[in-house]
Amino acid sequence: MRHVPLWSLTFLLLACLPSETDALAVMSVDLGSESMKIAIVKPGVPMEIVLNKESQRKTPVTVALKENERLFGDSAMGMSIKNPKIALRYFQDLLGKHIDNPQVTLYRWRFPQHELVKDERRQTVIFKLSHEMQYSPEEILAMVLNYSRGLAEEFAEQPVKDAVITVPVYFNQAERRAVLHAAQMADLKVLQLINDNTAVALNYGHRYMQLNIMFYDMGAGSTVCTIVTYQTVKTKDSGTQPQLQIRGVGFDRTLGGLEMEYRLRDYLVKLFNKQQPSKDVRQNLRAMAKLLKEANRLKTILSANADHAAQVCPCADEIDQVILVGGATRVPKVQEVLLKAVGKDELGKNINADEAAAMGAVYQAAALSKAFKVKPFIVRDAAIFPIQVEFTREVEEQDKSKSLKHNKRILFQRMAPYPQRKVITFNRYTDDFEFYVNYGDLAFLSQDDLQAFGSLNLTTVKLRGVGDSFRKHSDYESKGIKAHFNMDESGVLSLDQVESVFETVVEDKPEEESTLTKLGNTISSLFGGGGPTLEMGENLTETVQVRCSCVPLFKIFVASEMVLQIDVFIYPGVASLTQDPKEKEESGKEEEVSKSPGDSTATKMEEKKLKVPKKQKLVDEISVELDVRDVLDLLEEELKSSVKKLQDLTVRDLEKQEREKSANSLEAFIFETQDKLYQEEYQFVSTEEQRGEISRKLSEASNWMEEEGYRATTKELKEKLSELKKLCRSLFFRVEERRKWPDRLNALENLLNHSNIFLKGARMIPEADQIFTEVELSTLEKAINETTWKNETLAEQNKLPPTEKPTLLSKDIELKIAALDREVQYLLNKAKFAKPRPKKEKNTTKTDSGKNATAPPDSEKIIPPKEEKGEDKREDVSPVREPPIIEEATLGDQSGPDTGRDSFV
Repeated sequence: MRHVPLWSLTFLLLACLPSETDALAVMSVDLGSESMKIAIVKPGVPMEIVLNKESQRKTPVTVALKENERLFGDSAMGMSIKNPKIALRYFQDLLGKHIDNPQVTLYRWRFPQHELVKDERRQTVIFKLSHEMQYSPEEILAMVLNYSRGLAEEFAEQPVKDAVITVPVYFNQAERRAVLHAAQMADLKVLQLINDNTAVALNYGHRYMQLNIMFYDMGAGSTVCTIVTYQTVKTKDSGTQPQLQIRGVGFDRTLGGLEMEYRLRDYLVKLFNKQQPSKDVRQNLRAMAKLLKEANRLKTILSANADHAAQVCPCADEIDQVILVGGATRVPKVQEVLLKAVGKDELGKNINADEAAAMGAVYQAAALSKAFKVKPFIVRDAAIFPIQVEFTREVEEQDKSKSLKHNKRILFQRMAPYPQRKVITFNRYTDDFEFYVNYGDLAFLSQDDLQAFGSLNLTTVKLRGVGDSFRKHSDYESKGIKAHFNMDESGVLSLDQVESVFETVVEDKPEEESTLTKLGNTISSLFGGGGPTLEMGENLTETVQVRCSCVPLFKIFVASEMVLQIDVFIYPGVASLTQDPKEKEESGKEEEVSKSPGDSTATKMEEKKLKVPKKQKLVDEISVELDVRDVLDLLEEELKSSVKKLQDLTVRDLEKQEREKSANSLEAFIFETQDKLYQEEYQFVSTEEQRGEISRKLSEASNWMEEEGYRATTKELKEKLSELKKLCRSLFFRVEERRKWPDRLNALENLLNHSNIFLKGARMIPEADQIFTEVELSTLEKAINETTWKNETLAEQNKLPPTEKPTLLSKDIELKIAALDREVQYLLNKAKFAKPRPKKEKNTTKTDSGKNATAPPDSEKIIPPKEEKGEDKREDVSPVREPPIIEEATLGDQSGPDTGRDSFV
């Protein structure tokens, strides 16, 4: 039974509530090595896997590039057998890699049909299919992402631009940036890069259970083992919420289904060459591709004798359950070895191994999108590669000599949670300097993994303006140079800004107005008290910064163009409003504000002013020059060139598809029409001369298609089709009319019979119980008599030869049916809602007060005056009217009226 997460039920209730912004669909792309799964969330559709053009739930990540077209998915996979050189697969392994990387060497061994050349500036890989056709791995991935968005938009029936994309947990900074570059080329807004194991864990997520789960994910290209802890935590703002936290990760980036296939293929190659010693099958690329395909088929039946050893964490006793993920875990031998290693009775198979990551990622996409409201689920991912800051400074030894000392400061430890911001403070520099951001200790990686990892140096950061800042504020005390780092939700590290911070003590003047007075004056000036008025949406932060150079600082929080909160900090003369949380904590310690519960805010401020010297802080922004040391990012002109290259390919593909569609339509019309000319119903309504003319034109068009059609433009093909349709229009019309006559005439005849019966019955109703007026019945009778038009028109039609344009038209019959049915339905509806007339009471003579009176006999009745016929309310009313129509009602239906109440439930 498929596992249904508890929180997913809440998602079904909340996911499709549109926000104030326009509700748009969001998507996820689970980028596997071999295939991808796409999922969407849109209003009315909480979470759904997108079907591709072959109605499959997963699509091969393969691109075939011909000179004049591109193929994707299954079509491209077919080309990997027919023409292996143009079909590109498993190119994700080349993202963010220099050409001398062992992963590139492995790729060349696996796919010798591809020519890989070097990008001279970036030292990365380029696929060279021809002199004109050269593409980077990022550009190939961009094509796939653009294709995936097209599938999502077609499935969602609306534009899709926001996406969450899964990446392997072992992707380093260069590889993650490469994926972001590819998405940028595809004009796709990445809400987040989410580790695929984290996405699986999010899809599995339990809500009220304390569990440790091991996810064992063996896919086509790699194996990842992840330990996740599920728990509920209390948050300050939202109360108790479910949370998952990544506790440990182990991986082998080469052990997977593909490696099994190559082991099987090599075994088959050995057998083949043994049977055919005169030929070496390895020299034939197509033969090798066919053997690899056969190995893929055998993989699901046999188990491979892999030399790799998957490492399992020794904390198996603390694991509550082991869950299998990834297609390669279906191999029986893999399950057997894993079950023995973890020491469990059974392995968990209660999630969809192929789609779990896509569904977890699309849930995250809905959570990050402003168009949806979902139940919060806290995700604490972990950075598996430590990052540190390194710098060198001059120190003075005991013998007064000077030497250089190399320092290292850990920025993000291994398994540090993210997203997270960090601040590094340099206290010993008074002039321009540089520092380095590098990976930390990677001793946990094997030697092969370390070589495939790439450069261990990330960035050299050169600071300019430090000396100028110190000289400008020489009378201030330095609080160091602070570098603000951020590792975002995608696991990508960035340096937000670098600042030099200074502080000095300001003398307290008794005659100076109180802080509370300053607060009131400043608020007055901000909101209409003598200063310029702020318009809605104006940048309040910048305005306050200018006005508060010598007054208390106000930090104003703005959300949805409304002022929500004002926080007051007593730092007169601050040149910037940015303040690190640690600085606030240090400032609080220095000021030691009294926290007596009985004191008012104003009293606290005044006591603080009298007891503690006020400190003035200045912050100068330092200019930064970054020198990337791992894999160079794309230059702006390179990115624009790639975008244009891909757009041109897309336009070419669309034009080609339109031309092929036009050519197919023309060929189909010629073939079908030539066949119709021999059918009896077409021959009956056409002369031999007419058929001959059409046949001649069709033959001419067919010959033109064979001789010149291959180079004809889309416009020429459409014009040729339009010409042929015009020639055959009258013939097709005559056939179509004769096809419609029997059903239409039969329907009219039945309606006439029922209408006559209904009219006779209505006229037989006693006058005392009659609910229809004479005008209503006369109008129906007139509509019945008008349908005798049928007999006259049929007589005229029978006089015409079948090769002439008919006078009896199906649309005229439909109009007569509609007019008669409207009158009948009007009377039927009136009958359904009519109330029975009350019975007349016997008349009695009332006795006057104080007088005797005799009552008339029971048989005596008072006869009311007769109603004049000329007073009939509908006598002069036109028979054309708009009666209420009950669509379900049929002639003769005597069921009670539908109240319509269910339609509002």
